[in-house]
Amino acid sequence: MAAELPPYYFRTRENGAIVFRVEQENRMRRIEMDQIAVVNIRNGEVKPHGDRTLSIEDIAAIDTWMAERRRILSDRLVDDIRRTVDHLNQVTHWLQTKAEGDEVDAVTDDLLLAMHDLRSVLVRKRAERLQKSREG
Repeated sequence: MAAELPPYYFRTRENGAIVFRVEQENRMRRIEMDQIAVVNIRNGEVKPHGDRTLSIEDIAAIDTWMAERRRILSDRLVDDIRRTVDHLNQVTHWLQTKAEGDEVDAVTDDLLLAMHDLRSVLVRKRAERLQKSREG
């Protein structure tokens, strides 16, 4: 006996998803996926597909998916930043132990500018947060 499929499928894309209702109860025992909406995760916009009107269940499933997707993307971003810190440490080790002079020259300006930009933003954000905590 086949496992029960979820009632909705979300085909993710860069800024959201295309939402399908999954139907597996037909005579041919085929899985049918009926597009019902397009979701923009950035602005929360949900556009029903064609002349369709979304049901309360559709809207609830979409809202649940959007909340979970935002959490996943947030977790992924933090993980990416932690990997960047690891990568910076690897670059530092490479520069210190293995890089030749021409290799150092090839990356120095780009690294210095990127690190200066990052440091400026980090210092400004921390100062703003400290200022708010002192005021509040």
